Amino acid sequence: MLTKKQLDLLQFIHKRMQRDGVPPSFDEMKEALDLRSKSGIHRLITALEERGFIRRLAHRARAIEIVKLPEALGGEAGFVPRVIDGDRPDSVLPSALPVDVVQAVELPVMGRIAAGVPIEAIAHVSHHVAVPNQMLSGRGEHYALEVKGDSMIEAGINDGDVVIIRETSAADNGDIVVALVEDHEATLKRFYRRGNSIALEAANPAYETRVFPEDMVKVQGRLVGLIRTY
Repeated sequence: MLTKKQLDLLQFIHKRMQRDGVPPSFDEMKEALDLRSKSGIHRLITALEERGFIRRLAHRARAIEIVKLPEALGGEAGFVPRVIDGDRPDSVLPSALPVDVVQAVELPVMGRIAAGVPIEAIAHVSHHVAVPNQMLSGRGEHYALEVKGDSMIEAGINDGDVVIIRETSAADNGDIVVALVEDHEATLKRFYRRGNSIALEAANPAYETRVFPEDMVKVQGRLVGLIRTY
């Protein structure tokens, strides 16, 4: 049995991973559960891990994998974690599923996207990567980008990761998006609308939030998944 706080935290993590493809930060968990300090979150995370509902992933920045869900959250035997490991870019089959039942699609990797200072806009396909169908979210086209930089590490996105992006020109506050700045610089950041301005916020305190007039920023896609290789 889980306590109400444990259940609330597990539900919050699950919803954020379904929406963003990456777990929330400890600060976001603390705010969502209305706790005074992150130590309370650490205790809840430990309790969920001890009960087999989540697994903390070694050598990653605050990465969490949901292993199972209780019936109260619609858990079932077929639940599959969204975090996928592999030892090379095309090795992305979830270990939780038999190989013969996994359906994958080939997505173009459109070069690199800056998780730091914006780099030149990406406009070419460098190679393709196989991605399980269940990682893709919603209708529309998807593509992949290799992350360069460390500005999104507190969102669980590291240098060298491959992010899966669904093409869209719309974004809600808090979404992690591919943003095109002044038609020539592309970056991966959290999106916030502030009146007639757009704020692109890093998930690393070493980087300042950048604010632009809304006509200088174009959303080119929203993060729906992530692949990490070793």
